Amino acid sequence: MNSEFHSLALLAARARKTAMEIANRATTGHLGGSYSCTEILTALYFRTLRIDPENPKDPDRDRFVLSKGHATPVIYPILSMRGFFPAEELQGYRSIDSRLSGQITVDVPGVDMSTGSLSIGASTAVGMAMAGKYDRKAYRVYTLIGDGECEEGQIWEAFMAASKYALDNLCAIIDVNGLQIDGPTSVVMPSEPLDEKLEAFGFYVIRIDGHDYGQIFRALDEAAATKGRPTAILAKTVKGKGVSFMENVVEYHAKVPTGKLFEQAMQELDKTLKELEEE
Repeated sequence: MNSEFHSLALLAARARKTAMEIANRATTGHLGGSYSCTEILTALYFRTLRIDPENPKDPDRDRFVLSKGHATPVIYPILSMRGFFPAEELQGYRSIDSRLSGQITVDVPGVDMSTGSLSIGASTAVGMAMAGKYDRKAYRVYTLIGDGECEEGQIWEAFMAASKYALDNLCAIIDVNGLQIDGPTSVVMPSEPLDEKLEAFGFYVIRIDGHDYGQIFRALDEAAATKGRPTAILAKTVKGKGVSFMENVVEYHAKVPTGKLFEQAMQELDKTLKELEEE
């Protein structure tokens, strides 16, 4: 593992461990879909996005919209590690007096859009990209969308607009973990073949392993180099990645391990982190 990949893997391991801790303390949180996108988020925040925690509202910054807005257990630790707010604040996750709510909001430094109702984030990202074109700004817009979220009609309305206006400053990343709250996406409402559908909608499409930093980097760089149309990155991931008994198990969409299962999860996450720290 090269040094950049190793540094990001360490950040991802720390983010997963912290996510487990704060969700357990809050007795609630969407861990499964947070763990499936941890590598994507660390790559964005620590390698790709042109952002400054000292100036989070810089008009020339890149924008990121977490359209799957319930993946807060892991994005909050990442924002904290990136320097947007102190780590101590994470301990109040989902408490009544905390701005770190279960669905992400612009009350949190470093967050560009409040989301929660699925699909509105993708539409907003399209609007941000259109505004960037209109204002002749060089910033790029990234949005992370769930594969279950692609059942929403508003997603496809947004994609049509992105293609019509040739928004090559837009990159839509779809977290293809294959599960949603009611079961496998292939059973609830099949959305595949997503690549063919997105190509028909005018997108440049890249398929990757969403846990492989090399593939993530290459896809993000390829998206930035693509001209004349928006890019969609279809990231194949594992829901609950990093905790053996949570991986590909639908009940951990929104279930938090407790008791002995919490202890087992922490042991596994600690083991991964320790191994990376010793490399």
